[in-house]
Amino acid sequence: MAVATSHNTVPRAVPERPATRLRDAAEALDAAAALAEDFARDALSRDQERRLPWAEIERFSASGLWAITVPRSFGGAGVGFGTVAEVIARISAADPSLGQLPQNHLGVVNNLLLTGSPDQQRHYLGLVLQGYRFGNAFSEARSKTVTQFETRIRFTGDTAWIDGEKAYCTGALFAHVVPTVALDEAGLAHLALVPRDAGGLTVIDDWDGFGQRTTASGRVQLKGVSVRRSAVLPAWKAFERPTADGPVSQIIQAAVDVGIARGAFAAALAAARLARPWTDSGLAHGWQDPLSQALIGDLSWRLAAAEALLEDAGVAVDRALAEPSAASVAEASVVVGQAKVASTEIALAAANRLCELGGTRSVSARFGHDRHWRNARTHTLHDPVRWKYHLIGNYLLNGVEPPRHAWN
Repeated sequence: MAVATSHNTVPRAVPERPATRLRDAAEALDAAAALAEDFARDALSRDQERRLPWAEIERFSASGLWAITVPRSFGGAGVGFGTVAEVIARISAADPSLGQLPQNHLGVVNNLLLTGSPDQQRHYLGLVLQGYRFGNAFSEARSKTVTQFETRIRFTGDTAWIDGEKAYCTGALFAHVVPTVALDEAGLAHLALVPRDAGGLTVIDDWDGFGQRTTASGRVQLKGVSVRRSAVLPAWKAFERPTADGPVSQIIQAAVDVGIARGAFAAALAAARLARPWTDSGLAHGWQDPLSQALIGDLSWRLAAAEALLEDAGVAVDRALAEPSAASVAEASVVVGQAKVASTEIALAAANRLCELGGTRSVSARFGHDRHWRNARTHTLHDPVRWKYHLIGNYLLNGVEPPRHAWN
């Protein structure tokens, strides 16, 4: 397989070492806290050098955190999505590029549970427990809208053939399996679980976004790629009936932004404590400035509100997963939408206020404070938050349930 990349390291087709089996939410949160402390050490240099986190991603998936949503009946921890969101937020506070990488992997695990056959579930969830990583070949840059696809899949006997090109393929470069969305002749969406070393699959590391720099969110080309029919999920079934597939995807996005906000707020506190007092204040220290104190107070309650909404969203998603119905899925989409709005606003606000509180010296490249805003601005563009306001208001005012797709 040819890989066009500025880095010579190519992941193995199998994990480097077996993943730890985490047993419950407490173990997951402890593992996330330990990894976050580790990842934070070199987060700035990885961002400034655009150095892809090959070693970090191996530690991340080997920790067992990528398998925490595998149900207990399959040998996993089966944690709720409040725990998942907190895990992602903790990692993202240290390095939001790393925090974003499991998002599509976790979405695929959920789709397996929703649309996979018992044999597919046993096989692929078993791989996840071993430390296999799913990547992402979902979105396309040339289609009319984000929910439309030009990539095609055709079936001949027990073989599926896929042709197309994907964009924004976060994590595909690091993956062992690259799940690919493609349409059949009837226009139905399927999810082909393509091995990373499949013939005709090319992962191109050309992501040049000014934020989330090390997510490897480049392109994937598929030319005559073939997989067994047993490696294809009928993904369309996740949206022909009420399921929480969309809210699952979205709550993880909100969690990344809460993590970005936490990182930016912590940096803002540190910068404000070191800032000089303004000459007209008559104060001896910058931390005595009541106007700075007010800005910190404003950011703090907004962050707390976003964290509370994220927790509420986890409860709503778990309820929709346990008792799927039009009502429970709509509620989950709305509450997750509220968390998405709040997390977007505080991530951008905290990153923007950081340098204002720190003063001119805080823009020195050695601090790297700009990465917080660049990451917030980039990641919050994943889908337009202005449509979340509409989704929430239309539901509350008119009782209109949100459209069911991966972005709601």
